[in-house]
Amino acid sequence: MAAIQEIAPRLRRWTSRHDEWEEEVGSLAVDTDDGLLLIDPIDPPRGARRPEHVVVTVFFHGRSAGHLGAKHVWAPARSARRLRNRGVVVTDPFEHEEELPGGIRAFDTARDGEAVLWLPRFKAVAAGDVLLGAGAKPRATAEPLRLCPQRWVAPASAEQLRDSLRPLLDLPVQRVLVSHGKPVLRAGKRALAAALA
Repeated sequence: MAAIQEIAPRLRRWTSRHDEWEEEVGSLAVDTDDGLLLIDPIDPPRGARRPEHVVVTVFFHGRSAGHLGAKHVWAPARSARRLRNRGVVVTDPFEHEEELPGGIRAFDTARDGEAVLWLPRFKAVAAGDVLLGAGAKPRATAEPLRLCPQRWVAPASAEQLRDSLRPLLDLPVQRVLVSHGKPVLRAGKRALAAALA
């Protein structure tokens, strides 16, 4: 496991090897006024305190969510059943643009059962699979940010995915924190706009 990276005060990111994906994937820890919140956690760092909340952006990211003893497990309502089949009990299913702990807002995407998160305090977007950072497979590139392959969103089209993500451009995005590949820590809105062009 890589070391924890402090993105901003109260916001940290770490990576761990995902055996099925066969590369490092990222997770986030956010200290909110509502308690510690983890986003798409996989193998939290040793000695990390138990979270109050876990948020899963897409059912594929159940990862360690069911084993952390969080009081609340949040996920898109359309993913709850699929997560339960993976051993993760969703206590708090959420809908489009619902506010989560810490003032985090969920945005629906064209990919069935996946949401992206807006972390206003940090001017950051947290994405599970619909946005990939540099170096992420498949087709690893040097582009700072790109859309996931169209086959991941089928039957929706790539254009429908772009349309579903365009409302994020109305936000003052500085960072885009991805699960796969390198996060965008500066000029996030520019990188996001380029990926959606």
